[in-house]
Amino acid sequence: MKTLRDPECLLTEGLAAIRGQFKVPSQFPPDVLAAADRAAARTPADHADWTARPFVTLDPAGATDLDQAFAIEPAGVDWLLHYAIADVGWFVDHGDPLDGEAWQRGMTTYLPDGKAGLYPPVLAEGAASLLPDGPRPAVVFTTRVAPDGAVVLDGVTRAVIRSRAKLAYETVRDADLPDGFAELAGRITAAEQRRGAARVDPPEQEVERNGDGRFALRFRPLLPSERRNAALSLATNMAVADLLQAHRTGLFRVMAEPEDFAIARLRQTARAFGMEWPAQAPLAQFEKTLDPADPRHAAFMLAVRRAGQGASYQPWRAGVVPWHAAMAATYAHATAPLRRLADRFVVLAALAVANGQPVPDPVAAAFDRLPGVMDKAEARSAQVERAVVDLAETALLAGHEGQTFAAVVTDLGPSGARIQLCDVPVVARTAANDVVPGDALRVRLDRADPLRREVSFTRVS
Repeated sequence: MKTLRDPECLLTEGLAAIRGQFKVPSQFPPDVLAAADRAAARTPADHADWTARPFVTLDPAGATDLDQAFAIEPAGVDWLLHYAIADVGWFVDHGDPLDGEAWQRGMTTYLPDGKAGLYPPVLAEGAASLLPDGPRPAVVFTTRVAPDGAVVLDGVTRAVIRSRAKLAYETVRDADLPDGFAELAGRITAAEQRRGAARVDPPEQEVERNGDGRFALRFRPLLPSERRNAALSLATNMAVADLLQAHRTGLFRVMAEPEDFAIARLRQTARAFGMEWPAQAPLAQFEKTLDPADPRHAAFMLAVRRAGQGASYQPWRAGVVPWHAAMAATYAHATAPLRRLADRFVVLAALAVANGQPVPDPVAAAFDRLPGVMDKAEARSAQVERAVVDLAETALLAGHEGQTFAAVVTDLGPSGARIQLCDVPVVARTAANDVVPGDALRVRLDRADPLRREVSFTRVS
């Protein structure tokens, strides 16, 4: 989960309640586990031998479901990014128990104390994961990255690869990474900026206990290695999207600009944090001034993520250019098939058309069905994430009943005024009357119940 971690499992009871409320699965059915065991025993076939190429992975230190590995080589003034993606489509047959269960889950659901995987661990954290303990089947996307950051897909190959190292964001050194890694990521990022992309990568919010036994939230900004690695994935996904759009097939990630009322609410949130947002500056321009190491800016970045209309999936349609406003580009999800159902089908479609083959019928048929399934899975995941954040925010306030806080009204609704506390990253509601967005208030915390994830404030001035 990007917005909250609980490394000491401080919120165990509340997290258990969230799992029950949102029916987060705790295990896989026996027939799915048996199918996973059979799939894990398969020997790769129809895969080229790319084991001599120096692939590495770069992920959080504790990650074991490794979707991606990469190798980089120069090609004149360009760089070639060989991005290997776990070949989940080779392990999972259309219509088998693994496939059926994946359609039910849609995606991996993350909580601070664990996850409910899309596929059983024997695959997701074993045979299909691109771990460095042996050769693994993969689909390798080779993307050519020009000096200006423009990307084009040079080829898609089913191959067996061998990762040389499992690198971790927290400890990786520049010397551990392939030559060209930083420059290639820099090209991609510079191209984003020229396009006017407005991606928001808020820091992680960690839950910890203070010396007096109270809960506290701490922001951890993304590391440079994380941002650079994300750029490689972004470039591959953009190149895949262009390929599929050109061949009149596929599934795309789309996102509209935030609506005017959401921008207005964000302006009030910025005011709550004492941040200077020039009246004529659009959100994308203001975002470039944010420093995730500043707790106020970090909280604002989380508010930006919550304010967006949200991304969704859209199959190819004649005469329609799928567009992702935050990326300022046509975009697809292809690089995380161990964690997202849709990526498996996008990978299989790209593999087919890049090699002059028709898209398999089950894959083409899936594109119309996937948006509904993925939207439902993402909505559930978002509800879980929101509940976890509510839990952490309520835990943060527990024990402070009776205290007053400075707040700013960000918008109004049928359940009262939405307020942003000025000194802590908490959004809440209060039944304040005769207020308008932008008003500064003093509110008293009357109740904070972490188990129910409920807080209650009363306006005092």
